[in-house]
Amino acid sequence: MFKRILALCFGLTVMNSAAVAGETLDNWRSDSTHIFDAKDVDIADVIWAARPWVIFADSPLDPIFSQQMALLRAGLNVAQDRDVMIIVDTDPSAKSNLRETLHPKGFNWVLIGKDGMVKLRKPFAWDMRELSRVIDKMPIRQQEMSKP
Repeated sequence: MFKRILALCFGLTVMNSAAVAGETLDNWRSDSTHIFDAKDVDIADVIWAARPWVIFADSPLDPIFSQQMALLRAGLNVAQDRDVMIIVDTDPSAKSNLRETLHPKGFNWVLIGKDGMVKLRKPFAWDMRELSRVIDKMPIRQQEMSKP
């Protein structure tokens, strides 16, 4: 029930999702370095478990997208340490739920917190150190770091 309410609030359709309920989280837990395609992700599955980082571009050949992916790969351990689930969407014609909900224009990325709320949105590439600083200031991350 909670997932349906969350999905409605977030603008996602649980019924029409490409991912089977729970599959997204299971796949991420088995390999947190995996880069997911937006059409295969049900964000409602990962609320309170992961911080989705959705990277949009109009084409995988977009030079800013390529730069972002290179920066990401160079700092993948930073993402892993902070429970970041990496999701890409480089096909506007596929009209993924995330693209329909977040309305990116060209290259854009969106960081979603574990609570399911959009925390940050940028139209240019960031390195993982910058992203880690933002995440480390989030209240939920502060709680995670204070646990023994």
